[in-house]
Formats: sequence, C-alpha cells, structure tokens
Amino acid sequence: MIYAKPGSEGAVVSFKPRYGNFIGGQWVEPVKGQYFTNTTPCTGEGFTEIPRSTAEDIELALDAAHAAKDAWGATSVTERSNMLLKIADRIEANLEMLAVAETWENGKAVRETLAADIPLCVDHFRYFAGCIRAQEAAPQKLTATQCLSYP
Repeated sequence: MIYAKPGSEGAVVSFKPRYGNFIGGQWVEPVKGQYFTNTTPCTGEGFTEIPRSTAEDIELALDAAHAAKDAWGATSVTERSNMLLKIADRIEANLEMLAVAETWENGKAVRETLAADIPLCVDHFRYFAGCIRAQEAAPQKLTATQCLSYP
C-alpha cells in the first residue's frame, strides 16, 4: 500500500504548522520563542516547526515533573498498570496513523513502523504494566492474633 503524503487528500495523518513543548499536561511555547523547521527525510522538505528548546524549557519540564511526583507516588500499583495499558490500547488503536507519522518524521520504511516499531512500542507498555503489577511491597509481619482474627 502507498500512503498519501501527510495533510493531503486521503492521508491518514496531518501535522500542525507548529508545535510547542508538552509540559505539565499542556502545550507551551518555548521560553525563548525559538523554533526550527523539522524536515522529513522522505522528501527533504520541511513539514512543521518544532521548539528549539533551551535550559529554561528543561527547567520548566523538571519543575512540572517534581510537582507531579507526590501524586504519582501515591497512585496505586493497579492504577499505574492500568494507565500504561490504556496508553498501549490508544497506540494500538491508532497504529496506522502513528506508523505513517513516524515514517514521515524519520524516513524509515512504513512497513517497518507498521510491523515492528509501533507494535513493539505497544508491547513495551504492556510489558511494563505487567512488571508494575508483579512488584510487591515488603511483607507485613502480623502477630498470631492478627493472622487468626476476623474483623
């Protein structure tokens, strides 16, 4: 199958003219307002602008990560695992679109992104969701009375 160029008629993917940094759950402009053209190896043409991020942008991302740390740390093992499974499901549901976008961005043949790269990404999210569930906290030591009592 030959896919239509992103953004053209019949294309499975299109790109915005410009993207920001995704920090703290939202798209934000780079602190210094600098962008550069992202060029596709498929045609050698620019297809979108992306931030030329600086140390200030990295600090904003780190601040957001540190702010989210406590809430994430309090999230149960089950919830964490389920979040990763939902990400895997969303990637899988959008396999073709993501594979074509990845191909356009990096120039790799779409057959590889469709058959290997994106499916392996899905597999990794599911694998780590299982790993999270397999983790166990330190065993709690109970007294004989606690073991044998029923509330």
